Amino acid sequence: MIVRELENVEKNRALELSLLHQRAFPGFFLTQLGVSFLNTLYKGYLEDENSGILIAEEERIIVGLIAYSKDYPKFFKNLIKHRIIQFAWCSFIAFLHHPSFAKRLLMAFKKSDSVVKDKDYVELASICVDPAFKGRGVGSELIDYLKNMVNNSKYAYISLETDAVGNDAVNKFYIKNGFTLEKQYLSSEERKMNEYRFYLLDEK
Repeated sequence: MIVRELENVEKNRALELSLLHQRAFPGFFLTQLGVSFLNTLYKGYLEDENSGILIAEEERIIVGLIAYSKDYPKFFKNLIKHRIIQFAWCSFIAFLHHPSFAKRLLMAFKKSDSVVKDKDYVELASICVDPAFKGRGVGSELIDYLKNMVNNSKYAYISLETDAVGNDAVNKFYIKNGFTLEKQYLSSEERKMNEYRFYLLDEK
């Protein structure tokens, strides 16, 4: 298995990323927004100068990915600015099937715009592993690659958020990989969330 950063010129593989996301997260919010929405989102990570995608490949098939950003709020602003037509169309189709998604998506964009942290950090926005490769260390290898590529003289930590309730395996996975539970909070939808951080210099 090879772990590497996906290049901007490989944007044609965004569909492969989107289908992987669907397999990894059936029934989840972003998955229900559809392949076109996911395709636009992952292309956005590849096009943004402060963001990117890491992939794990097995015989040139993508079996795992991490989407990350070094400026998460700015990433979403640029996404809307440069891909507003694509997002508007994808969102319209999704909302026809799930009208309640409108509020949730709007709150997600508003939240990213209001994030204020005390230090520069890298956001681990998404990690997916093909269900057929679960238990083979794919996720840990992707996280190790991200840890090693981040400049610890510029960025203090890697941050991520995940559900606190009914999500024990995922929470244990992050703790096993060196992340520390920073805080818990309630989302706008009253979901209890955990924020984890991996401190690059092992200090707060």
